[in-house]
Amino acid sequence: MIQNIENIELTYLTIHDYEELKVAMIDAYTNMPGSFWKEEQITSLVDKFPEGQVVIKVNDQLAGCALSIIVDYDQFDEHHTYKELTGNYTFDTHSYEGDVLYGIDVFVKPAYRGLRLGRRLYDYRKELAEKLNLRGIAFGGRIPNYHKYSGEISPKEYLEKVRRKEIHDPVLNFQISNDFHPSKVLKGYLEGDAASNEYAVLLEWDNIYYEKKTVKAFTKKKVVRLGLIQWQMRLYKNLTELMQQAEYFVDAVSAYRSDFALFPEFFNAPLMADHNDLSEPQAIRGLAAYTPQIVQKFSELAISYNINIITGSMPEIRDDLLYNVGFLCKRDGTTEKYEKLHVTPDEAKVWGMQGGNILKTYDTDCGKIGILICYDSEFPELSRILADEGMDILFIPFLTDTQNGYSRVRHCAQARAIENECYVAIAGSVGNLPKVHNMDIQFAQSMVFTPCDFAFPANGIKAEATTNTEMILIADVDIDMLRELNQFGSVRNLRDRRKDIFEVKKLN
Repeated sequence: MIQNIENIELTYLTIHDYEELKVAMIDAYTNMPGSFWKEEQITSLVDKFPEGQVVIKVNDQLAGCALSIIVDYDQFDEHHTYKELTGNYTFDTHSYEGDVLYGIDVFVKPAYRGLRLGRRLYDYRKELAEKLNLRGIAFGGRIPNYHKYSGEISPKEYLEKVRRKEIHDPVLNFQISNDFHPSKVLKGYLEGDAASNEYAVLLEWDNIYYEKKTVKAFTKKKVVRLGLIQWQMRLYKNLTELMQQAEYFVDAVSAYRSDFALFPEFFNAPLMADHNDLSEPQAIRGLAAYTPQIVQKFSELAISYNINIITGSMPEIRDDLLYNVGFLCKRDGTTEKYEKLHVTPDEAKVWGMQGGNILKTYDTDCGKIGILICYDSEFPELSRILADEGMDILFIPFLTDTQNGYSRVRHCAQARAIENECYVAIAGSVGNLPKVHNMDIQFAQSMVFTPCDFAFPANGIKAEATTNTEMILIADVDIDMLRELNQFGSVRNLRDRRKDIFEVKKLN
């Protein structure tokens, strides 16, 4: 290893570096005599894609190099060769309209190994892929130690043994440690690579910040502002007065430029006071008559206040059966429904309520979200399915009468944030309703939960309302932080699941 290092510089490769580059390649590839790029090939690379060709210089001496091009990856067979990807070494396959950065070469001179220069070169490639909005990086990784085992095991078995640390392969181990995942073995990849028996491992890295190009005038938000309404239960004269209070809160969270307004489960329960002379099942069916008008009003508010509204929940009668449902009223004017799948024993016993069937994620201008009503948050399979569908934020409107009930929702919601690597927002109601049977008291503390890792609050709580006080809670959540967590978290719950021994899936 070189001593007395005065400076290390990563810079673009120029044709003036060629002679030094040639010497460095010959020095680096001692097991492949005569393996070096011709001057006209380097000239072609620099002309076609100058920012893709970089060198590292130590004390002004060329120590390492990385060469790459951009390709339209789907144009090539998944079992391609190096010759095919490079256009017979002409690099005519390079196109700025492509979607993948393809690694042509990367090497470090033996005298400079141990300084982690290779990592700097790979990090530059990753930053370049992010800068150019490419969906990832790919290249065929040599397995120069394979010739020692080729008479005993197949390339696939060799790869598995390297993964399990039973065989040490310095090249492959280095690439895997730099977040490149092996996807397949390529046969006949590089002509003349006797040490690898001309096999290579296709290694890929996914750009978590990649955004698919669209012709629409649409930008997906990365920092999303949540507005939670901790609703005070009080008596209202009529539906108009209740919705005036709802609009007051929508106006308030919209004034803070929130992207979502979250209302609690059964926030409209005070309207059952008009049916207090009826039995509990009849009273809630009377409440269901207001649902279409409430949804229509919320849809109008979503448009006029430019905010996505999650309406909490309300009763709905369908085929003479009673359900607990809610609606996502988007600011573009569209409306989608969600349902409570698991009704509580009390809801079934007192009201005769049925469990619904809708379980899905919802596409919004702030990414994919999921919505589970209260008791559903206590069934981890549901949120796991939503996470598999790409959910970034889980909203949980709830209604709990005691602190015991609230604690179940609160602790389960926080567990959902950790295990699904997502944000979770919960909103409930507070106060008393003396003239509504089965809705006497409420206990709530609305909160926003995060995963527990270095980039997030140590206790996993982004924001929390004052217990049992009517108020709004505003919190920003950064979607890019979830992408970082998915790839580089201290633990990676989504990626580390043992899908080889269990799975969770919807039946319809």
